[in-house]
Amino acid sequence: MNWTSPEFEIVSILEALCLLPFLYILNQYIFQKLEKKHEFFSTKLMNILSLYHLGFLGLYYAYALFNPSDSKRYFGLVNSTEKSWFHFFQTETHFIDFLSYPFIKFLGFSYEMMMLLFAWVGFMGFVYAYLFFKENISLRIKIFKKIDFLLLILFLPNMHFWTASLGKGAPIFLGLMLFAYALKQPKKRLVALITGSLLVFAIRPHMLLLILMGSVAGIMLCRHSLDWKKKAVIIASAAVALLLFHEPILKVVNLQDSSNLIGDFLSFSENRAESLSESGSGVAMAEYSLPEKFFTFWFRPLFFDAPGLFGIIVSIENLIYLLIFGKIFRLKFLKFLKSSPVHVKSSLALFLISSFAMTFIMSNLGIIIRQKSMIMYFMFFVVYYYLGQEKKLSLNPENKSKETVLPRAA
Repeated sequence: MNWTSPEFEIVSILEALCLLPFLYILNQYIFQKLEKKHEFFSTKLMNILSLYHLGFLGLYYAYALFNPSDSKRYFGLVNSTEKSWFHFFQTETHFIDFLSYPFIKFLGFSYEMMMLLFAWVGFMGFVYAYLFFKENISLRIKIFKKIDFLLLILFLPNMHFWTASLGKGAPIFLGLMLFAYALKQPKKRLVALITGSLLVFAIRPHMLLLILMGSVAGIMLCRHSLDWKKKAVIIASAAVALLLFHEPILKVVNLQDSSNLIGDFLSFSENRAESLSESGSGVAMAEYSLPEKFFTFWFRPLFFDAPGLFGIIVSIENLIYLLIFGKIFRLKFLKFLKSSPVHVKSSLALFLISSFAMTFIMSNLGIIIRQKSMIMYFMFFVVYYYLGQEKKLSLNPENKSKETVLPRAA
């Protein structure tokens, strides 16, 4: 029976439904473990979030039935291949094939079951995003007067849509959030740090370079967080990692044989931007100033250039991004940055460095919508921490003259 036939789809949907109870039991086991480590952890909230995420799996699946989707390519390639599992042990696209192979070839997972499995992986990214925010910020923060900021961040639809299907979005989001969670206590969370880093490297090698640069920049900007010996060790470790992985990182932009990295990168980015700008949702990024590039990457499409109904929905979310960013356009924020802890500075550096790099090669709104969602949570964390700091100072006015850091949640 053809795996794309209606009869096969009905059978596969029923098989995917049979997988749901196992994932539910696995979730409850993971939640129980996390509750023991973190008193703030809310199993009820995570169960609600899991149902919300499943809703986006349904939306993406319905979308994929009538539109081209990378998820079909991933499943179809692995399902029909006669090559060995380790043939796909490569970075970027083939790594998704490598992850999918044992489930499709050995366990007989259908397309629908793979969609559900990867949606679960994406959901685990939200679990670690929740831990990342809540562990560092114990206060409940309201935004726009009445809205719980953390709930707003966790339930923004764009990230759920792109992490609810078979593809790169789900595992790289999990990798980034594992990395962010591990930053708080890297020695105690070495497994999470290594797993997150390897996932990011395997799927998008250049993102490993960007998160290493952001982390090192944040550490160097914190004058009192580490002595010079520890900073030297961290920089040396980052340099070794780049030395080991520089070839696949440069290969992403076809610079593995370059003798003039800066010149060749500028040439590559110009050609890439021009080719993407010629598509249906292309924008002339090459002609924009740097502030215009940043604005386009962070906040477009907006309603004036929204491509269709989906673009209007994304425009609403982009407007929310714009309003959230507006919270930090004040002198108090600059003063806050001076005394902020290392994970805040690292998150901001990672966000800005990644945004800068991506603006040179992104000229298609459809790609921008997907790519920026990978790093937006790092900026949300900076804004969230800043608002938490402001709330703490308002509750304890006597601390305004002191360098303060938010209390860690239990």
